[in-house]
Amino acid sequence: MLIALGVSGGIAAYKACEIVRGLDKAGAGVQVLLTESAEQFVTPLTLQTLSRRKVLQRTFDLDAEKTIQHIELTRQIDALVVAPATANMLAKFARGIADDLLSTFYVSVAAPVVVAPAMNTRMWLHPATQQNLAALQARGVAVVPPEDGWLAEGETGVGRMAEPEVIVEAALRAARRSSELHGRKIVISAGPTREAVDPVRFLSNRSSGKMGFALAAACARRGAQVVLVSGPVGLPTPYGVRRFDVETSREMRERLLAVREGADAVFMAAAVSDYLPRASASKIKRSGGALELALDEGPDILRELGESRCERLLVGFAAETDDLLRNASDKLKRKNLDWIVANDVSRPDVGIEAEDNAVTLLGRNGERIDVPKASKGEIADRILDHVFGAAEVVADV
Repeated sequence: MLIALGVSGGIAAYKACEIVRGLDKAGAGVQVLLTESAEQFVTPLTLQTLSRRKVLQRTFDLDAEKTIQHIELTRQIDALVVAPATANMLAKFARGIADDLLSTFYVSVAAPVVVAPAMNTRMWLHPATQQNLAALQARGVAVVPPEDGWLAEGETGVGRMAEPEVIVEAALRAARRSSELHGRKIVISAGPTREAVDPVRFLSNRSSGKMGFALAAACARRGAQVVLVSGPVGLPTPYGVRRFDVETSREMRERLLAVREGADAVFMAAAVSDYLPRASASKIKRSGGALELALDEGPDILRELGESRCERLLVGFAAETDDLLRNASDKLKRKNLDWIVANDVSRPDVGIEAEDNAVTLLGRNGERIDVPKASKGEIADRILDHVFGAAEVVADV
């Protein structure tokens, strides 16, 4: 196990020494990346002595084989941990700015990322910092929140970096995730479908696809071969994910049945249209009165997947406005699922179109796991932890 430890320029940089010691004691290799500002607080020699590896400091340093270090290292690490993560470094990460070794390394990494912020309370609470954190969490970056305590400025408040043992545990958990699904094929559907009413109109729903895309990104970070079948959404393809775009429910059914062969798991997160209009061949004109549309029942893709099980794990989603758990439990049984992820879409702050979610996982053996409100990236990781039965990693520090 190899963990990259990024150290940015804050007074808490001296705690990086204890983080290196803790990771080393737990059996992990540590490669330190030190920013120029961080060198004012802790020396490269100290970190090199503790990690027994040359500390990387400059973007364009070349190793003996003349390969670019930050790219070569991204192929080797199981996780990137940044501690301390200053307000400046969080802003770079959130905006994709790559103007030094650590920020350039971040935009090259496909492995899980953990940040441990450290800064003055005013900087921590500033809307810009909070927006940057939200953006990173939405991408699946894990945040080890700062603590309330004595700060370097001679005052107390939130902003003190978490204790090294807490960061070490988070780092080991992230590194374990990076190879957890190696060699497994995971198929995920996401987004809405569109069903034509006439050549210019269609029926659809409000699904943004964000939850399915977050799941795809989380599976890829854990080493899986991920196939994403997406309805029409404006989201970028997660790194390392193979994507197929479809529009209608029939197209989604056809593509899912084609790509599920050899899959270890299928996550049916898409909001597929239940009913399909009988489309008019020409544009429907205003008539001055009411318009009636005839709707036929569309394909039940999840039921079909459940009836012809070939994957080890089948996970469905239930977006409900009433009787959440009863309806989800009924769907779990009717569709022959292993798990169902239930979320209340009547709430404006979670679910459809929102950046956050709050879900309840129900299992075929009677399991019930409540996952409180968090970013969809965090929710995705929690779902994977539970449905794949991942054990907690306890750091020996």
